[in-house]
Amino acid sequence: MKYTFNKILLAALLVSLFAVVSCGKKFLEEPPRTTTINDLLNNPQDGAQRLIGAVYNKLYDWETHSFPWIGISSISSDDADKGSSPGDGGGDKLELDGWLISPTNISFNELWEGNFEGIGRACYAIKFLTSMNLPPADKDRYIGEAKFLRAYFNWNLVRTFGGVPKIDKVLTSQADIEIASVRASAAEIYAFIESDLTDAAVKLPTIIPIAERGRTSKAAAQALLAKVYLYQNKWGQSKSMCDALIGSGQFSLLPNYAMIWREAGEFSSESIWEVNAIADNPPKGIQQYTEVQGMRGSGAGDFGWGFNVPSLDLVNAYEPGDLRKAATILVSGSKLWDGFVTSNTLPNPYYNYKAYVSRTAETFFDRGQSNKNLRVSRYGEILLIKAEAENELNDTTASKNALNLIRQRAGLPPVNAISQASLRNKIYKERRVEMAFEHDRMFDLRRTGRAAAVLQALGKPYLSPKHNLFPIPQRQIDLSGNKIIQNPGY
Repeated sequence: MKYTFNKILLAALLVSLFAVVSCGKKFLEEPPRTTTINDLLNNPQDGAQRLIGAVYNKLYDWETHSFPWIGISSISSDDADKGSSPGDGGGDKLELDGWLISPTNISFNELWEGNFEGIGRACYAIKFLTSMNLPPADKDRYIGEAKFLRAYFNWNLVRTFGGVPKIDKVLTSQADIEIASVRASAAEIYAFIESDLTDAAVKLPTIIPIAERGRTSKAAAQALLAKVYLYQNKWGQSKSMCDALIGSGQFSLLPNYAMIWREAGEFSSESIWEVNAIADNPPKGIQQYTEVQGMRGSGAGDFGWGFNVPSLDLVNAYEPGDLRKAATILVSGSKLWDGFVTSNTLPNPYYNYKAYVSRTAETFFDRGQSNKNLRVSRYGEILLIKAEAENELNDTTASKNALNLIRQRAGLPPVNAISQASLRNKIYKERRVEMAFEHDRMFDLRRTGRAAAVLQALGKPYLSPKHNLFPIPQRQIDLSGNKIIQNPGY
């Protein structure tokens, strides 16, 4: 762990010094230049942008949001199969699909390092932003952004591994590093996340200008808080956050569900926070996010590696007439929304339509750097969280009202009189088909206590309680000198 955290500190510092702002569709069109912390402090407006830009930049990395995250959050679930071709295991994705996982699986270490590097950068940003001579509103905003992003990185770690080391400052001494070389409890990490998000919600702006889309807002902090509370069964607090977002009048469901996932649907009325792909200089998106999931074919029909494909179980989960099915499941041999006709001889019968990028009707540079935003938080999920929280608080009427808004858009009839237990199961199913391939399904199964039953019914060797958390990467245990304790069963 000493090596890992020193590497985090070095990466955070270097990227903070050399990063360009990555919050909008354009980078600043100037080359990186040699600079020092004093240069940043003496030129606070430029320095603040560079510091916070370094934190945002981690959202685009392979380790944070690409193949490791896709494997851990989706391929491991009942929504997806490994895909690709039988001979291509994707390094470790076959293990995740089959639940034959171990602490040496590379995805776990990649995700761990990517998110902790983000946390390290956020801590650096907070440290130096605090001492910068900036207008108070600007300083608050930058610090709020750094705290939101630190919370987000911690959120993905705690959902994956449970308790992890708690890094709440720049590690400046060996003693700091030693303290950070042991795991805090999951409860401590959740409390830290809540603290960061609560402060961020106060500091962040309500409205994000068009030129700055992709930067975090008060609503983004409230939406993540609603979800963090949901995972801890803090129903009243989760409902409160949802009510604040609904009552703000800022958001509404996009009438056409399929449009959410197209370039024309970026930052729509439904969007609360998206990782904003960068399309100008340089042409950069989340590293290979769409390529990993694109159709695996030949010639003009080769869009990518073909991983993370819809399972037959997911295909069969949609009710007849559910408009979301055709917007989520890309069927081999079909004509797509942009007129492209896919081959009927592709290795898999289905692909993730939400990750499709049109080469003719959308911005396209190359497979590895497509202009595809990652929708992290949207109003549709807030309605589902509201429905779940209201039901657990015994207000089935309010729960059904929220749920039926989602069903109405999907072209489905409303849910009528129903018991609390039956409504709970309806909400679970609705959440699955509404949010397929949005990187929540595996965590939803676990938090609701259904993972073992659901996956075992599909023949997966999922063992509870062992598999209720993923293993701590063995590399991190070794680097810590065995101070980090492995999760039970591994």
